[in-house]
Amino acid sequence: MPKVPYAAYLRVYEPLAAFPQPEREHWAEYARRERLPTAQDEARDALAGLVGIPPRVAPARESADAFVATVDGVLCVCPWRTRLRSWMALGEVGHWLMPEAVVDLALPPGVRRRAAAEYAEWRTRNPDARPWIRSALWHVPVRWFALFADEERQFRKAGETANGVPSLRYRTPMVQARRRVARALRTAREAMPQGPLTAALTDVGRWLEEFHPRSLVELDYGGLIYTISEDQLASDHSVADVAEGLAALAAGDAERASRLYEELTDRWMTVRERQFAN
Repeated sequence: MPKVPYAAYLRVYEPLAAFPQPEREHWAEYARRERLPTAQDEARDALAGLVGIPPRVAPARESADAFVATVDGVLCVCPWRTRLRSWMALGEVGHWLMPEAVVDLALPPGVRRRAAAEYAEWRTRNPDARPWIRSALWHVPVRWFALFADEERQFRKAGETANGVPSLRYRTPMVQARRRVARALRTAREAMPQGPLTAALTDVGRWLEEFHPRSLVELDYGGLIYTISEDQLASDHSVADVAEGLAALAAGDAERASRLYEELTDRWMTVRERQFAN
């Protein structure tokens, strides 16, 4: 079975009350299943499509699967929406750090054009659709760290998990995530009104506003665990580093904030560069 791709995930789990019928009933019944599919299952299905001839950029139908969590006794659901996310990922091909010839070999231009046309047609019928999951290849975007607190960190060693690999994730109530991103955005706007961090925080803040206020927000290191050693994961406190940098920026200590940001980005750059290893 293929491992989850080297990607991190930002997920929103919404309470059942946020979904209209009959979708609400579907998720309630879905959650009662004896076995629920995992991110590994989604990766396997996606890879099966990509190795086909011609490769399948997006599934023919939208996924009816989801991640499920219980928060204070309330069932919360994070729909996969694999088809939508596949189409959206296609729009990011130009940002992949790969030679154009490699991209064209994996996803021929004609296949990409047809998928883009299908997505555009679907969008005209579903203008308000949005994904419950965001992903990032080979790294965790700095703006995601700003949504969490270090005490929400959940690290498990390889011997403590069912699949025998370590895991690292953060979970926080939506109200806390929104409060933190708003605070971080105020700090960034005062210090760097036109900076990239301001734009990035604005983007993630707007995305969070689209969900139920009693949702759960999760940052999952996902497939990054296959490229970061267990010792490195155990010592990774990037959320605390971002919080410290924002505090320094708010206090007017731009030099310290810049130093902390450079240390964080340098550390993650060593991870991103592993995608070029053979």
